[in-house]
Amino acid sequence: MRSGLVDFHCHLDLYPDHAAAVERCERDGVFTLAVTTTPKAWPRNHELASATRHVRAALGLHPQLVAERAHEIGLWEELLPRTRYVGEVGLDAGPRFYRSLDTQKEIFARVLTLCAAAGNKIVTTHSVRATKAVLDMIEQYMPPTRGRVVLHWFTGTAAEAKRAVDLGCHFSVNAEMLINEKRAAITKTLPLDRVLTETDGPFTQTGARPTRPSDVWIAVEALARLHAMPPADMSVAIMRNLKSLLEQA
Repeated sequence: MRSGLVDFHCHLDLYPDHAAAVERCERDGVFTLAVTTTPKAWPRNHELASATRHVRAALGLHPQLVAERAHEIGLWEELLPRTRYVGEVGLDAGPRFYRSLDTQKEIFARVLTLCAAAGNKIVTTHSVRATKAVLDMIEQYMPPTRGRVVLHWFTGTAAEAKRAVDLGCHFSVNAEMLINEKRAAITKTLPLDRVLTETDGPFTQTGARPTRPSDVWIAVEALARLHAMPPADMSVAIMRNLKSLLEQA
């Protein structure tokens, strides 16, 4: 089993056995950010993560749920002082969720404003079909001196990637992104010291089963090939990036 891996975006509470998924991360030595889709899910995630060395829980309000759960922003605000990690938050302008985009923007603006006021938050961010709007809002509400944004499963253009870098963003990269030639080419342009790895499990598959955090080594190996580096060196670089992110924010 490879240890010292980083899965910076995984929905541990959506696996069939949440507690077992957390225990597996701890046993496998995978530094895992357990994102939540609603603030109501955060306390249990935090409770399980608090007993571990390797797992941390992020406080989320997923843009795809905003239409039904925008009212939970009050609970999100109440819980924010208890965590350094925020996510999954952001915008989704895909066809199924476009009608709630204005409300999503209101919620995301509130999230960024409060995170910036706190000054030390790390925010893992969804930006499906909304990269420009997400970057506009980061620029408006959360300067890099007031926290850090990690763009999860980035699907923007090369120009948007450069803009995100200029805004101080980091990027969490999964194996699915690197299978796609266009996405891999854009990923290769990112400064290596801004790159983390993720699985987005259980929404991705490894073979015939949902991806587990320990499967993140597949993304490490793909990044290593992309940069013509030994996988062990890439793994060290990603861990260094995680430590640097935690020190910066």
